[in-house]
Amino acid sequence: MSVLICGSLAFDTITNFPGRFAQQIMPDKVHMLNVSFLVPTMRREYGGCAGNIAYSLHLLGGQPLVMAALGNDGGDYLARLQGWGLDTSQVLRANDTYTAQCMIITDQDNNQITAFHPGAMQLAHGTPVPTDRSDIQLAVIAPDGRDAMLSHAAQLAAAKIPFVFDPGQGLPMFNGDELRAFVAQARWVAVNDYEAAMLCERMGVTLEALSKEANLQGVIVTLGAEGCDVWIDGVRTHVPGVKAEAVVDPTGCGDAFRAALLHGLSLGWPLVRCVALGNQVGALKIAQRGGQNHQIPAAVIAAA
Repeated sequence: MSVLICGSLAFDTITNFPGRFAQQIMPDKVHMLNVSFLVPTMRREYGGCAGNIAYSLHLLGGQPLVMAALGNDGGDYLARLQGWGLDTSQVLRANDTYTAQCMIITDQDNNQITAFHPGAMQLAHGTPVPTDRSDIQLAVIAPDGRDAMLSHAAQLAAAKIPFVFDPGQGLPMFNGDELRAFVAQARWVAVNDYEAAMLCERMGVTLEALSKEANLQGVIVTLGAEGCDVWIDGVRTHVPGVKAEAVVDPTGCGDAFRAALLHGLSLGWPLVRCVALGNQVGALKIAQRGGQNHQIPAAVIAAA
């Protein structure tokens, strides 16, 4: 089974601020905010939600099919995906723009400030969901260009391909009616606790009510180190977190979790088992820098 991953491919420039943002920002002066953070370390990583999810899903033994857009500087990234043995037929190459770029500052409490240039991602809607492939039986709508997220969700629903709605940092782009449409077409919703609050506020619902939507088989709310809440038909089940060997870089942890979620769903696992593996993979990821440098031991996969 191929898992269609609709989302972004990006280059991440990751820096670390050896202090706390909260100590540098004066709450009574946010109306005239002008701050600068000294970041002694900087590195460039392959990233983007689609690339990060595909990386971990590939490590788990899944078959990711990435549907995303690269710019004129994306040749190395395309070769990287192909080097994993991935089918890149759904990756759009845009020659008149850059690949999406993400600039991240992480403080010592793992809070992050991010600037994002969408680049080629804004053209991702130009690639439609392939409806002539019987191997695609599961998908995810991850953060991508606005038009791409809207059109790909509708296309997946029309093709009756079940998908996870994972709005991530793209959530603020959509109003309540648009979010209700996404949810009505999805089979699962995956958000972190902040995104869950925003989603519910814009839709005018509670998590309990949201999880009772007839088409949904579950709402997953990640809680960082605390684990994950799984809501099914109004009932919440808490799945405890997994202690990481080291807390190095949170970039891509949510994507690693979602890869494990998709892997379990593709195998027909119960949702709680899927997110338990997600917690394990997220803990492995946070101990490594970047979104695509961690490994998943065979013992973790075997014991899942």
